[in-house]
Amino acid sequence: MATDTPLRCGYVAIVGRPNVGKSTLLNHILGQKISITSRKPQTTRHQVLGIKTEGHQQIVFVDTPGLHLNADRAINRFMNRTASAAIRDVDVIVFVVDRTAWTAEDSVVLEQVQQSGLPAILVVNKVDLLEDKQVLLPHLQKLAAMADFIAILPVSALHRHNVRELEAQIVKLLPESAHFFPEDQVTDRSQRFLAAEIVREKIMRQLGEELPYAITVQIEEFAQEGEVLHISALIFVERKGQKKILIGEKGARLRSIGADARRDMESLFDSRVMLRLWVKVKSGWSDDERALRSLGYDDRKE
Repeated sequence: MATDTPLRCGYVAIVGRPNVGKSTLLNHILGQKISITSRKPQTTRHQVLGIKTEGHQQIVFVDTPGLHLNADRAINRFMNRTASAAIRDVDVIVFVVDRTAWTAEDSVVLEQVQQSGLPAILVVNKVDLLEDKQVLLPHLQKLAAMADFIAILPVSALHRHNVRELEAQIVKLLPESAHFFPEDQVTDRSQRFLAAEIVREKIMRQLGEELPYAITVQIEEFAQEGEVLHISALIFVERKGQKKILIGEKGARLRSIGADARRDMESLFDSRVMLRLWVKVKSGWSDDERALRSLGYDDRKE
């Protein structure tokens, strides 16, 4: 059917310091989970694309690791490089902050946003958690004085408050362009990558205090056999003590993590899943550039 409405498509980076709700925001915009979440900062380690197509508009969101000041380990430097690169290669920036808090890390992100010269929307997330709503308006006025934002939106990503308004603001800024992806595609990442991330999320959620950043996950097997998807995942830790914590007494913790991960996988992949988990010690992997590359931390898409 002929129409005068132009096609619009563009890349939109979701940036901010760790733990402000970037991945939760992306998942709720898409209506499905492609980015893992937990209450621990730095849960997101990789750049993940989330693609939303509605009619003539296609928004390609880039979920990024949180930009942070602590870059003493190789994995922290990798995450900062990944987030900074995303800012340079998009059409629009969505800068997410947490309620009325403002930190030195927020200032670092703001500086990069301003240096980019790109149109930026400021999202003040988690406003549903503010006990005194009257502090919000003066804070928004203070933020407005910091930079020339296209819009400043108080949002609750978790409860979808103002999320549609955010999408409407983004669409206004998209360039006229043919769509980059098929309309039914929601991410650029492989199912193997998503499976590994689900396992890592469950570990972060169950053992975030004991093993905050010491684990990573590799998928060794991903094969559909009849109605069952067979997935084998190898979990790397840095020390023997961490392996003991992860396995738990008589394997109880590892079984619990596996059960939680399998439920999410069956929903995501629409298949019965047979999940097998192993744990292996790989000393110092998070501060070894070569080890990081071997474990997939090299910006290459799977």
